[in-house]
Amino acid sequence: MSLYRDEGVVLRTQKLGEADRIVTILTKRTGKVRAVAKGVRRTTSRFGARLEPFTHVDLQLHVGRSLDVVTQAETLRPYGEALIADYPRYTSGSAMLETADRLTVGEKEPALRQFLLLIGGLRTLVEGNHEARLVLDAYFLRSLAVAGYAPALESCARCSAQSVRAFAIVAGGVVCGACRPAGAAVPAAETLALMVALLRGDWPSADASESRHRTECSGLVAAYLQWHIEHGIRSLRHVERV
Repeated sequence: MSLYRDEGVVLRTQKLGEADRIVTILTKRTGKVRAVAKGVRRTTSRFGARLEPFTHVDLQLHVGRSLDVVTQAETLRPYGEALIADYPRYTSGSAMLETADRLTVGEKEPALRQFLLLIGGLRTLVEGNHEARLVLDAYFLRSLAVAGYAPALESCARCSAQSVRAFAIVAGGVVCGACRPAGAAVPAAETLALMVALLRGDWPSADASESRHRTECSGLVAAYLQWHIEHGIRSLRHVERV
């Protein structure tokens, strides 16, 4: 048999037959993998609970024709156990998993930086030192940057002018008055500063931001993300109700 080992985060699962599941995992070395976990829906399964969303697992897999098969699974960190008790953090974590799935389109294409971002985001959520939505927005901005979609935040996305007046999703970020397209948003300067802080990991500045600027930031980041991936993030509907 052709076997390989890797570690990864379970992004989602779906039922297969009466007792199996298809598990989608973002792994450290292999990239996104879809594999069959046989018999995990039975109460006697050896590792069913280890293959739930949010779980950081060490895996052994057998290469299959269309889907690989999980042959061993050991839990490294069960992030879901801590998140499920805190609804805002759980919904933010769900949005992270969905975004990681959307941004890693190809299967078995190495995506180490996306994997590390996801692990870091989940760990930060569990630690609880920052507001959940700030952590989520920071994850969105950084994962977009890794995917090549980082928004321009300090100079015009079209002409590089330093005097910016609006934020235009279709233009790729902030724009000056001359380049501003119709319908562009005009966020507060503090909102743009918050976005810069989140992208850079400047948590003291982010934590000191006002609620109204966090709300405006979240709206812009969510719209920018969903425009670039050309799909809605379903989990965001629950985040926005919190």
